[in-house]
Amino acid sequence: MSARARASSKNVKAADVVIPEKLYFRIGEVADLCHLPAYVLRFWETEFPQLKPVKSGTGQRMYRRKDVEYVLRIKQLLYEEGFTIPGARQHLKAENKADKHQDPLPFPVRSSSEIKYIRQGLRDILTLLAARH
Repeated sequence: MSARARASSKNVKAADVVIPEKLYFRIGEVADLCHLPAYVLRFWETEFPQLKPVKSGTGQRMYRRKDVEYVLRIKQLLYEEGFTIPGARQHLKAENKADKHQDPLPFPVRSSSEIKYIRQGLRDILTLLAARH
């Protein structure tokens, strides 16, 4: 990445990046996409335990879409929101914990008469299907 590209990388907001529909991205592709030098990505791998690209048989780092999204989130926290690395790490940990503890989806409550009606309808369908064989 050129010096001019590095200087302008802070001007590109993480939210403005469009991630192509691919299964895997090489580190150079992620660096270009996220407007970051590859050494920054390698450093972030050591600082953020959630950022774990898989390695190919030849040892090449292969980032999945979720890894690229994670890189963009880290960039947003550090460059746009002014977090320190330890602060960003803590913030991401809290975000991940909040995501895992979402409220369950509400299911509609059915009265027992509605359930009996539905069961009878299913029995009628089974009777019709059994009669065809």
